[in-house]
Amino acid sequence: MSADEAPPRLPLALTMGDPAGVGPDIAILAWLRRDSEGLTPFALYGDPGVIAARATSLGVSIEIAEIDSLTDAHRAFARALPVINVPVAADVAAGKPDSANAKAVIAAIDSAVAAVASGDAAAIVTNPIAKAVLYAAGFSHPGHTEYLAELASRHWRGQPHKPVMLLVAETADVTLRVVPLTIHVPLRAVPALVTSETIVETATTLAASLARDFAIGRPRIAIAGLNPHAGEGGAIGAEDRDIIAPAIAELRALGLDVSGPHSADAMFHAAARATYDAAIAIYHDQALIPIKTLAFDDGVNVTLGLPF
Repeated sequence: MSADEAPPRLPLALTMGDPAGVGPDIAILAWLRRDSEGLTPFALYGDPGVIAARATSLGVSIEIAEIDSLTDAHRAFARALPVINVPVAADVAAGKPDSANAKAVIAAIDSAVAAVASGDAAAIVTNPIAKAVLYAAGFSHPGHTEYLAELASRHWRGQPHKPVMLLVAETADVTLRVVPLTIHVPLRAVPALVTSETIVETATTLAASLARDFAIGRPRIAIAGLNPHAGEGGAIGAEDRDIIAPAIAELRALGLDVSGPHSADAMFHAAARATYDAAIAIYHDQALIPIKTLAFDDGVNVTLGLPF
């Protein structure tokens, strides 16, 4: 490299997800589009044999480069899909997850986060996991997001890590960014988890990310109500009036452009979406239904609030 050449960008660390799921397909098809999409080089943490078999089943021809370190990803990426070997324990059949491979799924996530922590990767991209399969093997976390927070606490000790799940779709037809305040919990548990403190913490994390990562100078954030019609002034539940509204007032006092609580059933049509840059929904389905309805194939889950 000459003195005036910039060093290559750090590669991305891509986890395989469940080997019987769409993770291998995503890795293969993304690599095949590396030139047309101008992709940052990435390396897959996964089983090379699984990738080769899936490529055959997809009817595509790829070369796989088994590498030992992410430092080799740039060199290999132009000609082959770089794979850091995380071997599975049992044969893989597409569409038939096996809890015998749960340890490999978790090991891929562990290794990818360790690569970011050591400065070898710019970021991690996680392929989908099958949570029920991991639960059967003793996995104790509600999902990916919570496990990433646990790994953050291991690598960045002494720092608080409150993960925020941001669902993003940015297409020619739809722009939607939405955060579920509560995630993988039973619906009956949601009201007790909705606190003004959590709303303020989530909204400030979201606002910082919108400014830093999406170049939105003064983000507009809309916050949904918990109850139908945002509680109708307390007639259909007091949480919107007594918990959510005071949190919004506090956020405004901090100088943030926040509105609500809004009736969730009227927040996601086109005219409403034009009035905010991101929305905070109160529970999982309140956030996931609109993004999966409007942009099922284009939505991406971005984890905020972690040091990577």
